[in-house]
Amino acid sequence: MTAVHHPTVWLTGLSGAGKTSIALSLAQALKAQGRAVAVLDGDQLRHGLNRDLGFTPEDRHENIRRVAEVARLMNGADLTVIAAFISPSRADRAMAAAIIGMAHFIEVHVSTPLAVCEARDVKGLYAKARAGQIAEFTGVSAPYEAPLAAALTLDTGALALEESVGRLCRHLQQRP
Repeated sequence: MTAVHHPTVWLTGLSGAGKTSIALSLAQALKAQGRAVAVLDGDQLRHGLNRDLGFTPEDRHENIRRVAEVARLMNGADLTVIAAFISPSRADRAMAAAIIGMAHFIEVHVSTPLAVCEARDVKGLYAKARAGQIAEFTGVSAPYEAPLAAALTLDTGALALEESVGRLCRHLQQRP
């Protein structure tokens, strides 16, 4: 079997876990190695492609479906994709893997504990969710289903950004 040189690295975890920071730093590292890379970020896509979607389970499902379709197309165009999405449902992440293709899909759990994510709360979302101003907020009033068999687990509460990115780079280099 030939090597898959253009995977989708799917970063999943709570809001504030460090997914976007890891995605952007990993993209820089891979570009420095000469790889063509695209970052798909949940916040960015919700301002454009997915601006018509809310946060109901059905809308979250459609958000992930669209992102997976875009990632599949980008992989086919010889881009390594780094997708940073809360993607709280195991079923939705499994759907994304099926769309992208199991050989291309690398699930990475950014497993930063809720308390650390909440302490960061740079957008004030946890405070609003705890005050009842945001309904269906993952980790507070909506569930997050951690991956059962992630390819890699990174806790940014315990690992520096550089260490997390280094582990991801090593993992990508070791892939068949």
